[in-house]
Amino acid sequence: MNLNDLNEIPPWEWPEDADSMVLTVLKDRKAIEKDRLLAAELAGDLVILGEEVGNALLDIIQSNEEAAELRSSAAIALGPGLEEAEFGDYSDPDDAPAFSESFLQKIQRTFHTLYIDHRVEKDVRRSILEASVRNPQDWHTPAIQDAYAKDDMDWRLTAVFCMRFVKGFEKEILAALNSADPRIHYNAIEAAGNWELDAAWLHIARLVTAPETEKSLLLAAIWAAASIRPHESDIIEPLVDSYDEDISEAAMDALTEAGFAEEWESEEDEDYCFEEDQDEDEDDAKK
Repeated sequence: MNLNDLNEIPPWEWPEDADSMVLTVLKDRKAIEKDRLLAAELAGDLVILGEEVGNALLDIIQSNEEAAELRSSAAIALGPGLEEAEFGDYSDPDDAPAFSESFLQKIQRTFHTLYIDHRVEKDVRRSILEASVRNPQDWHTPAIQDAYAKDDMDWRLTAVFCMRFVKGFEKEILAALNSADPRIHYNAIEAAGNWELDAAWLHIARLVTAPETEKSLLLAAIWAAASIRPHESDIIEPLVDSYDEDISEAAMDALTEAGFAEEWESEEDEDYCFEEDQDEDEDDAKK
């Protein structure tokens, strides 16, 4: 089995030596670049992401000899471990976080040092910020403010992405909902849903109900609508019957999250039973 094989199967089916396979390629500077990029992508899965893998990723991120694309991918790969530390539930003693507190601090120190070094490539610094905010630090708010203020759409995109994880940017999120850049628009929808911004409701509701809404924006808006006003999740119900499986599944997941799926399914069952009873009554009348 090789990395391409791992990429084709779900992580919970990976063999026990998957981490060793990924580490071998990550550390091999003579390996084909696309293989190392794939290794960095796979390394970000919590099934194998631990401190040994994390150290290999940090070595790549800190090396000026590595390609910017690989350094960026390595930074993003550390994001899930940082987010797990921020939001993970470790009430079960058998569950352990990917990173210890000391290793988390090591990652964040490294990220901050590289981020404020303007000799580091722009895309690497952007990826560092996008990964680092999953475990918010004091330096993130001014960094996001600075990124958002730049006359650079890539930095603006990074800033709006980061607003999903760091509080205090309601005004900027609402403004970004009107961005002509679909990437920024998408991340603004995600941020509005995450912070349950009621002021974004009309915009989100229009996206959910408009037939011309682009699919990726619609999927984000479905989730955001259920998060912002779960008691008005009825606007999502028609999408459960969508011919598009992704949209139908997203709508049902959103209704479930909002606590309305069970009630809605019960109503559907009642309607179905009522229709069946009517059909039986009509058959009896004909007899």
